[in-house]
Amino acid sequence: MSQNTLTTIYAGLDIAKLNLQLHLGGRFHDLPNTAAGHSRLCKLLARYPGAHVVCEATGGYEREVVDALHASSIVVSVINPARARHFAHAQGQRAKTDRIDAALLAAYGRAMQPPPTGAATPVQRQLTELVRRRHQLVDTLVAQRQQAENLTLRALQRQARQLIRQIERNIHNIETELQKLGQLDAELGRRAEKLQAITGVGALTAVGVLAEMPELGTLNRRQAAALAGLAPHPRESGQWQGRRMTGGGRANVRRALYMAALVAARTNQHLKPFYQKLRSAGKPAKVALTAVMRKLVVLMNHILKNDDFVLQN
Repeated sequence: MSQNTLTTIYAGLDIAKLNLQLHLGGRFHDLPNTAAGHSRLCKLLARYPGAHVVCEATGGYEREVVDALHASSIVVSVINPARARHFAHAQGQRAKTDRIDAALLAAYGRAMQPPPTGAATPVQRQLTELVRRRHQLVDTLVAQRQQAENLTLRALQRQARQLIRQIERNIHNIETELQKLGQLDAELGRRAEKLQAITGVGALTAVGVLAEMPELGTLNRRQAAALAGLAPHPRESGQWQGRRMTGGGRANVRRALYMAALVAARTNQHLKPFYQKLRSAGKPAKVALTAVMRKLVVLMNHILKNDDFVLQN
């Protein structure tokens, strides 16, 4: 049944670690966030053939319930929590409870009609988990190195060195697992290899982008830039014209692209003159580098979208 017809019924699902709050057909349902609760949820939704569930990304608590919805062929949209909060503020809604949030998500669905979120493959899930864990460890490593510089007691210095070496080993082990994953999954390996054909894009950048932006290769250039949060947004009012700003989108994609953009701005035969032209025009280095990142993600999308495209570096 088409999700664009009047028969679509939007259900709001507020997800917590232990509980689910469903708003469906004007009624609330309290459910446990367990396998039994997921089964009951799917049975409730099965009574409404046009049901479209809207929930927020919660950092992992939503994973199993979304899998259960997909397994039952129930349409679900996992939205950015910031979108739900902005929508609540636009409605003048300041209070926040599980029931209020569930009803709000249902209202968000009716008003915004968000696109369905596709089911993640096991490989995609492993890739995302490995990449995000590596980011966490890299951040921890940077913090530990900075803190170690200020230690004066030998016992603490020794302890810090041991901790730093352990974190470095853990990062190395994750990178080994990422390499194995690319070798075991032919499609992932093929996509990563195509991205690495771009001068400046290394193996970690390639898998980082693929982990955080699995839609890459199915978008148009504007969608690719917007999803990465690299599309410049106009700021105008009457005769006043402000500087365009980027924002929103997926911060982890920008993080993956940052080092690649630094390298490409120095070595890529197409992006180096582009970067230099912007700098010569008076653009700040950060603005010029953001433009290079935007070019990179658009190029990556184009390469994956067109199998017969041959990159000339």
